[in-house]
Amino acid sequence: MNFCSSCGESVIIKIPEGDNRERHVCEHCLTIHYQNPRVIAGVLPVYGDQILLCRRAIEPRHGFWTLPAGFLENGESSLQGALRECEEEANAQVIEPELYALFDIPQINQVYVFYRAQMANATFNPTFESSEVALFDEADIPWGELAFPVVELALHHFLNDRQRGDFIVRHEEIRRPWKSPRPTS
Repeated sequence: MNFCSSCGESVIIKIPEGDNRERHVCEHCLTIHYQNPRVIAGVLPVYGDQILLCRRAIEPRHGFWTLPAGFLENGESSLQGALRECEEEANAQVIEPELYALFDIPQINQVYVFYRAQMANATFNPTFESSEVALFDEADIPWGELAFPVVELALHHFLNDRQRGDFIVRHEEIRRPWKSPRPTS
C-alpha cells in the first residue's frame, strides 16, 4: 500500500501508539490501515458416495480441480459464503451443511472454513468460474491435479472420517513446506 484510501496521501509503515505491529499509517489524516487475513469459505459437497469437484476456469491455478470455495464477502456469514460459492462455482444446491474444517494458513494470510453437505440432487454444471464440474468416486479423485494443498487435506480427512464412520470438526494450521497426507504411488 502506497497511498491512503481515505485521503490519498502517502502512507508510511510504523507501529502506531498502543499497537505492537507495523501498520500502514497516513500521517496526514491519521488513518491506520489494518491488513487482516482473508477468509475463504467452501463446501465439500457429496452425492451418495461421490464428491463434487470443480475444474477452475480462473486464476490462480486455472485448469486444476478444487472444492467450490472462495473469499467471504462483507455482510455474510461463513455458511452463507460457502453456499454462495457452491452455487457460483458449480450451480449446485446442498442440504444440511455442517461445519467440517477450519484451516489456518498464516504464511499466506488465509483462513479456510469448509462445510460438508449432501447435494440436494445430482444437478450441477460449469459456470464462469469452473470449466468443468464432476462427481468423483474416491478412486477417481484427480489427486495430482488438485489446485490447492488445503483442498487435498480436506478431502483426505473427509475420506478417512467417512471410512471410520465418524466425522469430527477439524482445526489445523498448515505450514510450508507442504507434505501431502496421501501416499504417492
